[in-house]
Amino acid sequence: MSPIFNLALSGLAAQSKRFEVSASNVVNLRSTGVQPGAEPRDGEFVPRQVALKSLAGGGVQAIPVPVDPASFSVFEPGAPDADAKGFANRPNVQLERELVNQIDALRNYQANLKVIETENRRLGDLLNLIS
Repeated sequence: MSPIFNLALSGLAAQSKRFEVSASNVVNLRSTGVQPGAEPRDGEFVPRQVALKSLAGGGVQAIPVPVDPASFSVFEPGAPDADAKGFANRPNVQLERELVNQIDALRNYQANLKVIETENRRLGDLLNLIS
């Protein structure tokens, strides 16, 4: 297989992971956040972001890492998980940032698809010249 295909496929996988992580953050926007300085318990959501790591042979790998700080306190006296003072922990997720991340991941995914299409066309033209 062409190394160009391998590079573009790693890009597709990385952008898919970015979109998956961002979508999970958006879905859990109103979930119960982790207590500051505590380990996550059942039902508490830890938001993640994606770090992109270059691979030695070329390409990229997406590595989900926890957002720091994982949560913040908001005044929601009616929330079922609010403390006696009316504060609840919510995941540190900013909807605007997540939407931009999703658009960016989509555009990068499309760019990697275009690379695959172009390489496929190039190899097809090469085979036509040879035959």
